[in-house]
Amino acid sequence: MVSLHPLFLYLHKFVELSHDEFDQYLKPYIQVRHFKKREIITSTGEVEQFFNFILEGLALKYYKQDGEEHIVQIATEGQIIHAQESFHSRTPSEYTIEALEPTAIASISFDDLEQIYSSNHKMERLGRLVITFSFVSQNKWQMLALKLTPRERFLKFMERNPELLQRVPQKYLASYLNIQPETFSRFKHILREKK
Repeated sequence: MVSLHPLFLYLHKFVELSHDEFDQYLKPYIQVRHFKKREIITSTGEVEQFFNFILEGLALKYYKQDGEEHIVQIATEGQIIHAQESFHSRTPSEYTIEALEPTAIASISFDDLEQIYSSNHKMERLGRLVITFSFVSQNKWQMLALKLTPRERFLKFMERNPELLQRVPQKYLASYLNIQPETFSRFKHILREKK
């Protein structure tokens, strides 16, 4: 069985949360969902039903345009992934979320999350802090992506996520970084030279 301890530790960064509080207010609402490699977690056009935290594995969030996938998020263990706009506005998702490896996710449904928020002020505050953190992180990355050159984007991302070169196909990394695949290959040589 997959442990929920990583989720407890993640949430504990935002508020002082005891194991008893986690067990009482959150655990009853958490579903651990398992996905095979290449299995769809959320489809374009459906309303996102779950707030997801990755316990094991790796997932991509993308949209399709002219038959091409444009990666907007690569999430691994200890990270949140969901179609935020769809989840919070209850409208159809513009994105597809797909497991890139066998993946285990701790999920809380929209209705259950509302129940958790209404249980007490601490849970409501926790939710607000987690959601704010997610939006701020996403905005920071988007701003960096606009400001940095392709080479700087590549180096900054690889500095923070070196293991992803082994786990994620190059074409997905190139798409996420908005770099041409050939340019991405050239940048990989920079990394080898730095070692």
